[in-house]
Amino acid sequence: MIRPNVWRNVARLALLLVVASFVLAPLWATVMGGFKTNAEIRTSAFGMPDAWNFEFYGAIVTDPTFWRYLGNSMLISSAAVVLTLIVGSAAAYVFAQIRFFGSDFLFSYLLLGLMFPFATAILPLFIKIRDMGLLDTYWAVILPQTAFGLSLAILLFRTFFAQLPKELFEAAYIDGCGYVRFFIMFTLPLSTPILATVGVFVFVQSWNNFLLPLVVLNSREVFTWPLGMMQYRGEYVTQWNQTLAFVTLSLVPAVIFFLAAQKYIVAGLTGGAVKG
Repeated sequence: MIRPNVWRNVARLALLLVVASFVLAPLWATVMGGFKTNAEIRTSAFGMPDAWNFEFYGAIVTDPTFWRYLGNSMLISSAAVVLTLIVGSAAAYVFAQIRFFGSDFLFSYLLLGLMFPFATAILPLFIKIRDMGLLDTYWAVILPQTAFGLSLAILLFRTFFAQLPKELFEAAYIDGCGYVRFFIMFTLPLSTPILATVGVFVFVQSWNNFLLPLVVLNSREVFTWPLGMMQYRGEYVTQWNQTLAFVTLSLVPAVIFFLAAQKYIVAGLTGGAVKG
């Protein structure tokens, strides 16, 4: 007789496999599509290719424009991560460690950004970026992405910082350590999990952003990879095999970044590993 917990484990595994298929199936079709002809993609999107055509991947890898698009995306995403970590951690540290008049109201006001759709702000953003003279520059993408990522970053940072042991700060304060020094010397080194978690979220969101670069960037020299992908889409014909090969190669850096930081993500989301 099969025990009930075995059935529960089987049902849980089956459910996880179904959920995973919704993620893995499109990835499989994308990777395999780079080896197929357009006719094969239309007739058998999820099947194996009849003949492995490496020419589409090879043409993209040897194209200098692909590396320029990838470099632009890497620069913009990395800058957005650095700015978000610096500003978000500093602001969250103030909310977590310092009590001042209106702190709860100001914190709640910042959290409103979580309910503000990015697409609704695209026109005011364009006007403001134009007035600042930042159109067609990297900063036109970096600064708005940083601003829209601060709400989630401050929320996660504040939750993590609030769980740090108070005794640690009291001991440091007795030794003459102020708030700024304590933040740099103690808080940040102990916050590796949440720094990695926020960094991954910001990097992936910035890496996949299409709407903002489409609106504020005009020159191909500063295009990100989502905009560079559009070069394979013509007025009448779309080169789906080259498009899918381009997408596959462009996703590799984001996947590597995620895998490198995944061991910190769970710890960061659950509040860290510091015990009082």
